[in-house]
Parts: sequence; C-alpha cells; structure tokens
Amino acid sequence: MTGIAETAPRAPAAAGFSLKPLMFETFVCSMAMMAFVALAGPIARVIGLAPWQVGAAMTVAGVAWMVMARIWGAASDRRGRRNILLLGLSGFAIVHFLLSLFIDLALRTAMAPTLAFVGLVLGRGIAGVFYAAVPATSTALVADHVPPQERGKAMAAIGASSAAGMVISPGFAGLVGPINLSLPLYLTALLPAVALVVLWRVLPRHEHHARASADPLRLTDQRLRRPMTLAFIAMFSVAVAQITVGFFALDRLHLDPAGAANAAGIALAVVGVALVLAQVVLRQLDWPPMRLIRVGAVIGGIGFAAVTLATSAPLLWACYATAAFGMGWVYPSVSALAANSVEAHEQRAAAGSIAAAQGLGIILGPIIGSFIYTLDNGAPFALVGVMLLVAAFWRERSCGDAGCACG
Repeated sequence: MTGIAETAPRAPAAAGFSLKPLMFETFVCSMAMMAFVALAGPIARVIGLAPWQVGAAMTVAGVAWMVMARIWGAASDRRGRRNILLLGLSGFAIVHFLLSLFIDLALRTAMAPTLAFVGLVLGRGIAGVFYAAVPATSTALVADHVPPQERGKAMAAIGASSAAGMVISPGFAGLVGPINLSLPLYLTALLPAVALVVLWRVLPRHEHHARASADPLRLTDQRLRRPMTLAFIAMFSVAVAQITVGFFALDRLHLDPAGAANAAGIALAVVGVALVLAQVVLRQLDWPPMRLIRVGAVIGGIGFAAVTLATSAPLLWACYATAAFGMGWVYPSVSALAANSVEAHEQRAAAGSIAAAQGLGIILGPIIGSFIYTLDNGAPFALVGVMLLVAAFWRERSCGDAGCACG
C-alpha cells in the first residue's frame, strides 16, 4: 500500500508496531543536529561571524520547521506516515551533508563572512524544511498506535533516544573538535542516511490511523492552548541554551576556540546523560502529564538561572545537567498532554500544532538569546529560568484537557 492509510480503531497495543525504529531515527538525528550546536560558537569565531548571525541561521531552521510541520502532517494523512517520514528524512540527510561540506569549505578558505553567513542560513533553512516531517510524523505514529494511558511512557522512550544522541554526539564533537572542527560534522552527517535505510526496511507498509476530520483542528483551538504554550517555552529555553553555550565558554570562562568547543561539547553531553536519567525516573512514575511538566519546569528553571553564577566549566556542566533533568520531564509530557487533549482523528493535527509551537521557539530562541547575550552573557539564562518558573505555576481557570490532571 502506498496511498492513504485506512481508518481503523486504535488497538490497546497496536499489533506489529514497534517504537525501536523511531527511537533509532531520533537517536541518530539528534547526534547529527547536536554536533553542529556543540561547535557553533568556535566555528563562528574562526569564520568571523557574530553571535547574532549564528542565531539567525538557527532561526531560519525554526521558521521552516514551524511553517512545514502541519503541512507535512497533513501530507502524512494523504500519503501515509511511512512515505512522508522517509521523504523528510531523505531530504534532511542530503542537505545536512551538503551543509557540512560548505562549513568545511568556509573553515579551510578565506571565505567572506557574508558569504558564509548566507550559506549557513540557506543550508539550515532547507534542512529545517525536511526535518519538520520527522518529529511531527513520528509523534503522530505514536498517537496512532499507543493508547492514551501509555503515551507518556512511549514519548519518554523516544525522548531517551534523543538524549542518548545528545550524550554521544556533543562529547564526541568536544573530543574531536580540537583536532579538526569539520571532522565531527562529516561523521555525524552520515547518520541520517543510516536511519533512512533502517526505516525503509522496517517501518510498516500497512498503516492504521484515524482519518482526519473534515473540519481541521485549528492552531487556535482552546484545547491546545496550554500544550502549545508549554511546547514553545520549552523549545525556546533549550534553543537559547544551545546557541549561547559555546560563546559563554569563550567569554565568561575565557577559553580559546578549541577549549570552548571541548567545554561546550561536554556540557551538551552532560545534558544528554541528565535527560536519560530523567526519562528513566519518569517511566517509573505514574504522574499525569501536567504534574510532570510543573515539577520539571521548576527544576529546569533553577538549573538555567544558576548558569548566571557559573565561573568554571564544571559549574557550567552542573547547571546544564540540572536544567536538562527538568526538561527531560517537560518534553515528553507536553506531547502526551497534547495527544490526550484531542480526539483520535485529530492526532495528526495536534502533533503538527505542537511541532509548529516548537518551531516558533527555535525561531525566536536563537535570535533573542544571541541578541540578549551581546548585552550581558548571563541574561539569556536568567530569561529562560524565569519563563520556565512562570510556566510551572501557570494555572488556567478551567481545564478541559483529558490529560491535564492539574494536580
């Protein structure tokens, strides 16, 4: 079958469905993405780019993600989850590898900073167009096949896979980067192609998901107001932390580009370890999504705010680990909260809406974070700390979300 998947009721545990292919895909894509993040600051200094220019390049990827998420999600209803996921991953693999080639060229030659900036913006933007299909379709697949009471754990499993990629990739980039800044990019750029082969072989060709409603779910649907806002804040916070960590190591810790790459890589690797631990703990808890979000946002907010006091690499790593542990509870819980807030036939649109909110966070996070950083190198961390604490204590008068369980 290559066309539209047939309508079928959601089984308690969909026969033949396995999370393992999605976990592997998430793992390798996380490795590919995080390698660049770990090296962004040192690369920018070598090429001659300002922090705001790196932030702008990441912002373009967020714009593409936000715009395309619901489009890819709708296409997965018409063409099937498998077809759209493979198409998006194919495009991402090709563009990401070409972007690695371009960055290597910029590092090896006396390329004009303006040209390097344009190339980064175009490369990240096109990569974002294709990558938008991956999280939206993967989340929709989980919602298609996993019952509401088990979605939080399923999302946590995928989150743990992403965290594992964060453990390995930044640490690898931090170790190899001082030898050659381009080498980690080349090696990790091959991973999405490996994931493509795996998914092509193992993803089910016969899909069973609820047919989309004739009355599409609107971005302004009140049921998604809380999940979308929380998804935006979470992604905004992480985007700010990612774009500023390399520059923070350069300016606050007074490291050279090679040392900053190492410190940033270890910080992001520590993030991955903390995320894995958070997922392990989460899967042992029987808390509703909203409670996990509240506790996680408090922990994350404290961790990010504490970065303003960091004066050494170990302190920076400790702050990032604390923040990451909290965010490890927020991320999967937001997706579960959204999935539990809508009906079966609205899952695809809900997944696309959450992806769009996350895309907006990626748009504004790097550009605002890098701008504020130029004013004070601790201000971005104070900002996201406050945002997460406000989100933790945000209460609505009424809660119609099936998954809210506001206690």
